[in-house]
Amino acid sequence: MTLFWIICALLLIVAVLFVALPLWRASANSNDVLREAANLEILRDQSVELENDLRNGLLTQDAYEQGKRELQARLVDEVQQKGASSALTHNPARKLAIVLAILLPLFAIPLYLTLGKPQALQPQEEPALAAGFGTLRSEAAIQEMEKKMERLPENPDGWLLLARSYVELERYADAVRCYANLVKLVPGEAQLWADYADAKAMTNNQSLLGEPTKFLDKAVALDGNNASARALSGSAAMERGDYAAAVLHWQKLLELLPPDYPGTDMIQQGLAQAREFLAMQPGGKQKLAQLEAARKANAPQQQSADPALAISGNVTLNPALAGKVSPDDTVFILARAAEGQKMPLAVLRKQVKDLPLQFTLDDSMAMQPQLKLSGFDHVVIVARISKSGSPTSQPGDLEGSIEGVTPGSKQLDLRIDKLVK
Repeated sequence: MTLFWIICALLLIVAVLFVALPLWRASANSNDVLREAANLEILRDQSVELENDLRNGLLTQDAYEQGKRELQARLVDEVQQKGASSALTHNPARKLAIVLAILLPLFAIPLYLTLGKPQALQPQEEPALAAGFGTLRSEAAIQEMEKKMERLPENPDGWLLLARSYVELERYADAVRCYANLVKLVPGEAQLWADYADAKAMTNNQSLLGEPTKFLDKAVALDGNNASARALSGSAAMERGDYAAAVLHWQKLLELLPPDYPGTDMIQQGLAQAREFLAMQPGGKQKLAQLEAARKANAPQQQSADPALAISGNVTLNPALAGKVSPDDTVFILARAAEGQKMPLAVLRKQVKDLPLQFTLDDSMAMQPQLKLSGFDHVVIVARISKSGSPTSQPGDLEGSIEGVTPGSKQLDLRIDKLVK
């Protein structure tokens, strides 16, 4: 901003000099000089005429001498008038130059402030929402949102945005404050209670005991299929030594996640540890057997996917992008709803070294039983090379997609041809 005004000042000075300097240098006496030159030329001509008349006998010597004296007297008067005029005459163009030098800045600056956009010179904030997460990235944007929430405390979207932003900045106490306001406005959302518990734990020496556990119980009661609530509830149960509850929560979590979910191995390790600790307790083995029997009894019957509704095709990589990937990079082929929530309906996981490859997506790959590929009229098929191994799109990933695909479509040609920014 300061640099801009310095540049403006320099340009304004140049403009003033461009206009005023020629006026300042202009001679106000130019007309006088011309008149004086003409008068001197007349006197010279008259002097020549006197000499010619004397030579031709038209004048006597006395008349000639008298005429000569008169011309000399007029010449002396002319020289005196020239000196007086030079001393007394002022240049009006210089006055105009001074006026313009003063008026130009006085009018130019207010005119810019009125018609221009000084706010465009301020450092531009990054997009308010971080792609894929919904967070404010700058302190100025957060402060502005806080002021907005003071005026509109009943706005749940604003509280959610602030809460996630504070978590991103590791300002967990502020995040807890925002979630406390949020769950009052939207008490029936399991995910909010799970996020509230997570933020509260970070202010509680990273412990899920106490209030965080209560929040998680609320989340599970609202939605037993919420993956975040199940994952954190299992951790809370492990922390308080309730290994049976940890087994219950993490078994359910594995049922909710697709088989190729990146964190599955870690969850299975935690589940195995919970089972081991439970088996070491008195009566633990019997409890394990009861949990396993209950899991099998409550497990939904796996329905075979209808081949007629499966989507299949071929995935290739644009050769121009081959240098941006390595053979072991993860490739996700997924289907998601064309409208509404963007949760994948079916996911297939491969590697770059498998390309080009044939793929088939069907209801057996559903991440949640109630969200099946066959239940949507149109879907989007996406092939993504993930540099991080996460199914969520990240800058630097490579991607290709086909929109408006109907269940049952075959022989799709899906080409990975763009870089995610």
